[in-house]
Amino acid sequence: MDVKWARALSVGFARVAAWSDVLDRINVFPVPDGDTGRNLVISLTPIRDPGSDLRALTKELLLAARGNSGNIASRFLSGFFATNDGNGVVARFSRGRDLAYKAVYEAKPGTMLSLFDAAVESLEKHHDRPGTEWVTAVLTDLETSVLSTTEQLPELRSAGVVDAGALGMFIFCDGLFNSLIGQESSFWPIAERFKDSLNINPDWQGSFSHGYCLDVVIEAEDPDPVDTLSRLGREVVTIRDGELLKIHMHADSEFEMIEALKSLGHIVHSSVDDMGEQARTFTTKRPRQKVHIMTDAAGSVTRADARELGILLLDSYINLASISVPETRLDPADLYRPMRQGVPASTSQASVFERHQHYEKSLSMSDYVLYLCVGSVYTGNYEVVMDWKRGNDSHGKLIVIDTGTASGRLGLSALLTARRAMVETEPDILVDFAHRTIQASHEYIFLDKLHYLAAGGRMSKAGAFMADMFGVKPIVTPAADGAAKVGVVRKPKDQVGFALQKMREDLSLRDEATILLQYTDNQDRLISEVQPRIESQFPMAEVLVRPLSFTTGVHCGPGTWAIAYVPTLD
Repeated sequence: MDVKWARALSVGFARVAAWSDVLDRINVFPVPDGDTGRNLVISLTPIRDPGSDLRALTKELLLAARGNSGNIASRFLSGFFATNDGNGVVARFSRGRDLAYKAVYEAKPGTMLSLFDAAVESLEKHHDRPGTEWVTAVLTDLETSVLSTTEQLPELRSAGVVDAGALGMFIFCDGLFNSLIGQESSFWPIAERFKDSLNINPDWQGSFSHGYCLDVVIEAEDPDPVDTLSRLGREVVTIRDGELLKIHMHADSEFEMIEALKSLGHIVHSSVDDMGEQARTFTTKRPRQKVHIMTDAAGSVTRADARELGILLLDSYINLASISVPETRLDPADLYRPMRQGVPASTSQASVFERHQHYEKSLSMSDYVLYLCVGSVYTGNYEVVMDWKRGNDSHGKLIVIDTGTASGRLGLSALLTARRAMVETEPDILVDFAHRTIQASHEYIFLDKLHYLAAGGRMSKAGAFMADMFGVKPIVTPAADGAAKVGVVRKPKDQVGFALQKMREDLSLRDEATILLQYTDNQDRLISEVQPRIESQFPMAEVLVRPLSFTTGVHCGPGTWAIAYVPTLD
């Protein structure tokens, strides 16, 4: 692939990733399940760092595609990678638009398909103008197309928002076009130009669908099973790639649909979302703080926590075999099962450009942002944000704390500070509270095996082999100068005993506290064995159970669990 186009695709992806939480927030069509941003990010991850093998990239897009919006966007992008009839911007968009329409059983106006139509028409009209002129003209036309979606679909009109998928692809085009002309320092002011369409009307009453959203890849012989699928479910999108058929659809019964799809061929991969559960989460009222808390997903904070408390989460990426996924968009089973099977796993940071886009977006949507940054000893995030702040935050709206922590201590600090931000509006008071919470917190991480630390280069393979052979289970704690080994045990029950002893030293049994239990692939054990013992010893404490940060999980491996805690502060 041409280097310029590869870079432009990566910039477009980074823009979408930065705005994905806003897209989730306004996603009411075709069902109000709040996952358009998530689906676009997961689906477009292959173009985050596109290789030169266009055939392989097309297949990666097919396998990664999730949800209605993600499947349509993936099919649109696959039109960029044909090499037989021109590779200019007009030709690519025209091919992509045509493929996107062919993938959809029942096309509706007011969606990203309408945006693709507007893009092709505008590009044909303006692409011969000088660089900044054609980009401005086309983006102006596309802004009009996005804003018109509110009136084209009654669901959007009722909610007072634009179509999330159309806005997501507008944001992608903004990054793509500006990168193609070598302009990556200034983008369309999304918060300003769409400000009246980025929050759902407070009195909105949506009609909620129940059922399941399925994404299935099948080795299918039938070249065109769309009519069959349309009788089985709704919102059908199909993508054919050789012997593989990608199917997205909504259905009332997960089991019955999977069984019906088996009749079409061998199922290679499937993923299912419960739309009823998503809809219930989506309707939860979102807080409107003056100071928004931002933190790294290297802390054990879930997307559900972030949505409830208005936390802005910055993802790193989990690299598993040949795929790369934002860490909070991955299910624990999809990480730890392959790891136990020997599939190599690693972590990587978002690009500096992508991180910059998150900072810019966050400030455009908030009065103040308090960024509780993962400890600088663990990543370069603190240096990156401080460098950006010096050149872009003359008004001091972005406040950054190097927490010196990760995992549960970082997660607890973010959760408790975000709770405080729901009633406290003064940034200085929140900064002081965050500092005190960090200083008062403790965490212990209980490893099952050292094999994974050795695989990641964090200790010698010989030392890990000997320790695992003798059944030694290390205990570490994350600190400002790195992870420190604080003990070893030989039996799982001794891990709980160690944790209780340390907690008794640090907490009064009669005092209130917040305790965070974190699991990898051992959630059942923690809930059935560990949580009851903790709650019986500390009856005044609030006990939360969450997945261990995947960044930590990749390095420490399956079977690891952790406990973090902090006394309640005044």
